[in-house]
Amino acid sequence: MATVKAIVRSNRKNAEVNVRFRVSDGRDIQLFHSSDIKVKPDVWDSKNDCIKARVVFATEKRNEINRAVIARKQLLSDLYEGNKHKVGLTSEILEHLVDETLYPDKYKKPQDNLFDLIELFLTKRRLSKVRENNYHVLIRALKRYELFYQIKNGKLKFSLSVETINSDVIEDFEDFMKNEHILYDKYPNIYKQIPSIVNTKRKCPKPHARGNNTICALFNKLRAFFNWCNEQEITSNRPFDKYNGIAEKYGKPYYISLEERNQIADYDLSKYPHLEVQRDIFVFQCLIGCRVSDLLKMTKDNVVDGAIDYIPHKTKNESPDPVSVPLNDRAKALVRKYQGIDKRGKLFPFISTQKYNDSIKDIFLQCGITRIVTILNPTTGEEEKRPINEVASSHLARRTFVGNLYKQVKDPNLVGALSGHSEGSKAFARYRSIDKDMKVELVKLIE
Repeated sequence: MATVKAIVRSNRKNAEVNVRFRVSDGRDIQLFHSSDIKVKPDVWDSKNDCIKARVVFATEKRNEINRAVIARKQLLSDLYEGNKHKVGLTSEILEHLVDETLYPDKYKKPQDNLFDLIELFLTKRRLSKVRENNYHVLIRALKRYELFYQIKNGKLKFSLSVETINSDVIEDFEDFMKNEHILYDKYPNIYKQIPSIVNTKRKCPKPHARGNNTICALFNKLRAFFNWCNEQEITSNRPFDKYNGIAEKYGKPYYISLEERNQIADYDLSKYPHLEVQRDIFVFQCLIGCRVSDLLKMTKDNVVDGAIDYIPHKTKNESPDPVSVPLNDRAKALVRKYQGIDKRGKLFPFISTQKYNDSIKDIFLQCGITRIVTILNPTTGEEEKRPINEVASSHLARRTFVGNLYKQVKDPNLVGALSGHSEGSKAFARYRSIDKDMKVELVKLIE
């Protein structure tokens, strides 16, 4: 059985020094550890490994040092006994074992902490700012779920990890996200610690009820993270393999016809100059079919040989293929109209995405484009009838480009080459609709 001795030595009696420890096991084994416990040599009882009983010393401090020495001796004894069978046990290795025991956070591997690992994933994948922000929405939701589980089940040491997340946890997390708008009132402290919205000076708003598609979108991100963990051999856990939960549901795609687009493009908005500018940007987006995130970044340098050339930012890391969309006469006229106006060199005098979407709704109303469309309520998943001006947004411009092109050529890969959709994209189906006229035309082909 090894013995552990505390050693305090120094030529300066009144200077505090670190207490050193010697672990001895027979004649051949002597290992040393220098601790962070400090004491003056002249008050040290080297026989009993404690502060001298008869020196004047603050009782609280005396007890603190004596307890620390006893605890360190016990730790060294336990570490030695647990590792003495290992070949080549040295003082340096013992020092490392002590440090690892006392300060475990220094040696925590990324996979020991789910959230650190997701951050590592984001660093490696180098996603767009929008997609990265979406992942942080997921991170905050997982952190709130972790707190909720701890409080609800009285398991304060519970933590999520890539190994403990299974299909049952995912189903429970799904239920949590569906009911956050209700749980907010019952567990307000959770939302004070981890608000649903960050970087705001306002009081954190109550969460809105989430629809299935919103939850599915977050789960798709979590699934992509686990796929990466599997590829990196961080874990073999595949929790989504046995998950049979909610699925995304989309209504019939709606978009404006070429006649409606031209009605908007030619409408006199001179009384509303701010809407006229945003109308022109919307029409231009209808003519090139890009995402609004790519549109906002475009400058005159994106105009090459009569076409708009760009790399879709959303998929540039997975599929960095450039997209080139030839400009028709209307699109070229819009580029010339705003040439040199924006001081930042942008193609158009853009405003924020939210204000752009708000303006589009006002433009539709002013131009009389108010027909009723069928949409799926994003929260309830039920069909609703709404005026198109109330649901119009920048993404409607992208659907208008894809939908009208598809009606003409009926080739998803050809249209996808212009819209930036990858070949065989599942999302492409959400942008076009096989309407009655197209079916009639197809049947005529076999007359």
